[in-house]
Amino acid sequence: MNRARIIAETAAQISRELDAAAIMVSGELSFEGIETGGIPVYYISMRPKSIIDHLVSTGKDGKNPIKELGDQINREAAGNSDHLQQAAAIEYVLGKLEDGIIVGVIETRSSSSIIVHNLDENPLIKAMKECQERIKPEVMSAIMKISFDIVLTGREGKKIGSAFIIGDSEEVLKRSHQLILNPYAGHDETYRNILDKRNWESIKEFSQLDGVFVVDENGIIQAAGRYLDVDAKNVDIDKGLGGRHVSAAAISRDTVAIAVTVSESGGIIRVYKDAKEIICMECLKPAVRYI
Repeated sequence: MNRARIIAETAAQISRELDAAAIMVSGELSFEGIETGGIPVYYISMRPKSIIDHLVSTGKDGKNPIKELGDQINREAAGNSDHLQQAAAIEYVLGKLEDGIIVGVIETRSSSSIIVHNLDENPLIKAMKECQERIKPEVMSAIMKISFDIVLTGREGKKIGSAFIIGDSEEVLKRSHQLILNPYAGHDETYRNILDKRNWESIKEFSQLDGVFVVDENGIIQAAGRYLDVDAKNVDIDKGLGGRHVSAAAISRDTVAIAVTVSESGGIIRVYKDAKEIICMECLKPAVRYI
């Protein structure tokens, strides 16, 4: 029996015994002919780098080659775990996963890892549930889905960024002003409801405008193209992030709103609550279900 099949059968056995919600595979490992007991298998994006990319020639700098390799393996394992957490969180947002155990199989050029991951302990999912204390879960889910779509498809072939300020909309409107005429002014709630997928194309279109979307806790868009009048002093965010991120973090400090930002470059989705970045998620391509 070859190495790949042993790994696949071992992962399937662990999944059956733990009654896992899914098996998530990063790599080219085949589950054809493997009995999973009805547990679905998803293929997720591969990690961009493997341990072999990071190995540094030893001996020239006096480092112990065994210790160096051990450190690299530890970093590889941590990276694999983070990759699975990110992928699982994305599938949770997309509604493919709800709760339970995930068995991950991460294949790189130099190593294979089987990881047992509890969705209830996923830090990204826990952070999203924190936001649901202030806004409806379905509203948070819809905005995250739209944000993923913006990252993955852009608009007319161009990458775009955006920001959504959700909840405490009256206070947010008091602390902001229009950069342009509000494209949602005077429209019926039917056309402003972020929960209605028929409105998502227009949201993506207006994402090209400067400014932010203001959305109430029920998912009704109050404005687009809005400029936030906030004092960004003492806002601690990652260096290199632009004004959209700074103002989003600041408005989450000054109100009880949740701020979601989409980076035009890098495809990173960030969520701010009480001026703190509680989610930083690299947008991977959605998983493909095999079984």
